[in-house]
Amino acid sequence: MADEELDPEPPAVAPPAPAGDLRALRRRGIYLLPNLFTTGVLFAGFYAVVQAMNGAYDVAAIAVFVAILLDGMDGRVARWTHTASEFGAQYDSIADMVAFGAAPALIVYIWALQDFGKAGWMAAFVHLAGAGIRLARFNVNIGVVDKRFFQGLPSPSGAAVVMGLVWVMTDFGIDPQDSPWLVGVAWLVAVFSGITMVLNVPFYSFKEFNWRRRVPLWVILAAVIAIAVISQRPALVLYLLIMSYALSGYVMWAMGRRIQSVLPED
Repeated sequence: MADEELDPEPPAVAPPAPAGDLRALRRRGIYLLPNLFTTGVLFAGFYAVVQAMNGAYDVAAIAVFVAILLDGMDGRVARWTHTASEFGAQYDSIADMVAFGAAPALIVYIWALQDFGKAGWMAAFVHLAGAGIRLARFNVNIGVVDKRFFQGLPSPSGAAVVMGLVWVMTDFGIDPQDSPWLVGVAWLVAVFSGITMVLNVPFYSFKEFNWRRRVPLWVILAAVIAIAVISQRPALVLYLLIMSYALSGYVMWAMGRRIQSVLPED
């Protein structure tokens, strides 16, 4: 008894964690494959800005289009491999904001709008803000809107509208410094993309299209012809397709197609 009274009180030790909890802690982390694609989106957006600062505007535009391609793959890879996660969704939104919001706004400002004074950087900011609002609205409305249609122009398409102009003009050797009219066109395009991303204009999402169904043989032939046409002038042909899609929402709106605005109260 005396020995027990002389011994100091033993320090409090937390009980050992159950084996199941330890295994859960070891498994906790992020899924590699889809987040690699998302990291590629982030890198491509950053790389585009760097190239624009170095005057390589065609490379900058192509980098943004690479980001668009990767962005279309990360979500599908996550669903196909059953590796979707909340972390991946948040990371994807941040990467999209950089690649499709900040990068195009900065590039078009450096390329054409910096000599336009306050009106120039305001137009670039309209695109940036439109992309941010569009991404936030998509995140909160993802479970309540008609999946057949997007509510407003998707942010990758908005980036393509701006960067497609940069790519086409650079491809044809038209410099905003030598063509003052191009500054006005760039201003209009930047404002158009920002506003169109925010408006409740419907854009077909192509999510209902079944890519695994059988098609007639002529569809493959048409795809080959389309690839051949695009390869002749990829910048011009792709931009015509992009602008056709960007204007299609207004056509559907004029034909009476409406999307109800749904936003949470807080």
